[in-house]
Amino acid sequence: MDRTVLHSDLNNFYATVERKLYPELAGKPIAVCGDKEARHGIVLAKSEEAKKFGVKTGDVIWEAQRKCPGLVIRPARFREYVRWSRAVRDIYARYTDLIEPFGIDECWLDVTHSKIFGDGERIAERIRREVREELGLTVSVGVSFNKVFAKLASDLKKPDAVTVVGREEVRGKIWPLPVSDLLFVGKATAKKLSSVGISTIGRLAAAEPSFLKKFLGKWGETLSAYARGEDNSPVRHMNESADLKSIGNSLTYREDIYNYEDVKRLLYVLSESVAARLNDSGLGKADTVHLWVRDKELENYSFQKKVRPTALCGEIAEAAYALFRTQYKTRRAVRGLGVTVSGFDKGVRQMTLDDLSGEYEKKERAEKAVDEIRKKYGYSKIQRGIMFEDRSALSMDVRGERLVRPGGVDGEVASQDDGEPDMEPFEGD
Repeated sequence: MDRTVLHSDLNNFYATVERKLYPELAGKPIAVCGDKEARHGIVLAKSEEAKKFGVKTGDVIWEAQRKCPGLVIRPARFREYVRWSRAVRDIYARYTDLIEPFGIDECWLDVTHSKIFGDGERIAERIRREVREELGLTVSVGVSFNKVFAKLASDLKKPDAVTVVGREEVRGKIWPLPVSDLLFVGKATAKKLSSVGISTIGRLAAAEPSFLKKFLGKWGETLSAYARGEDNSPVRHMNESADLKSIGNSLTYREDIYNYEDVKRLLYVLSESVAARLNDSGLGKADTVHLWVRDKELENYSFQKKVRPTALCGEIAEAAYALFRTQYKTRRAVRGLGVTVSGFDKGVRQMTLDDLSGEYEKKERAEKAVDEIRKKYGYSKIQRGIMFEDRSALSMDVRGERLVRPGGVDGEVASQDDGEPDMEPFEGD
């Protein structure tokens, strides 16, 4: 028996919440943006009215205002967005406890065993109506037999709509769509697939899996299965916590990065976050550091290296930076960076020479002292010297649940090109 999976996507979520908080904004074009004082503050989300003027996620604020002279700029209020998101999930919980978030404004729901409320389409319509009537928000809901196609279905008709894709409708509704519409097929992957004549989901489904594995690696096999509708991944229970295999953080920066010092600074910002979360997790130390890099052409690269077991920010950052210096061979400016650690010892480890010398413990005590000062007086009160070379880095509170990541907030990748500076990327030291 096929499962019945819903994917719910709140429409223009940030902008709609702003209107709930400030009713006088009704009918006006709105853009929720990052720091307006920053030289490259950008649009994180926008209303339907702003979209009609061509405003896009990732537009620089001045660029968005040029497209739409009457654009109302609102600061992001993530605490409010989380509060409203939870209220929506309370409505979902009336129908199932299998609710898996996919970001603050999207969720999968498995309603296979919720037949008392009707079939998947009827449940989706009830959810859509209740969210609108009780909260004043609108939601687009996709209904299908797996998570990947339910997500695709929710994107087919917006805003405030329900779209059903049954198994017998895949050939007519899904396969003619651009391959870039498939979940996890980014611009770089779509470009690679297009180079070998795979431009639609149907062509991806028809391609030989062994070729895709050779062409894209193991991920090629996964995308091939997704295109054929062979996604069997479960929708997690709303209170289920997966066995944590890694801890990481990433960011999409406000402008292209052209020199090593800026990369190093941001890797420290990310490593502060990773180390803090690792220390809070109770998983002990990690023995592997992973680096993710996205260049200005939106090509992605991943590298990793073994390290001595550590939970120290400085050691994680230096390992990530060493990977960048030695492994990132493409001399293109960088737009995104990510740091992840894995291989946790869960507090069980063998004694090493570093333990005997006390060298690790000294560094650990120093980092804990800094952490205590931040807890008492605020994150910004004590910073690493490298941060003072870029004032915007000083305001990044990496202990929070989120770094401001323009990419992916509204389902699009935030990217801008203000022109090439008169320099080669990563020249010298």
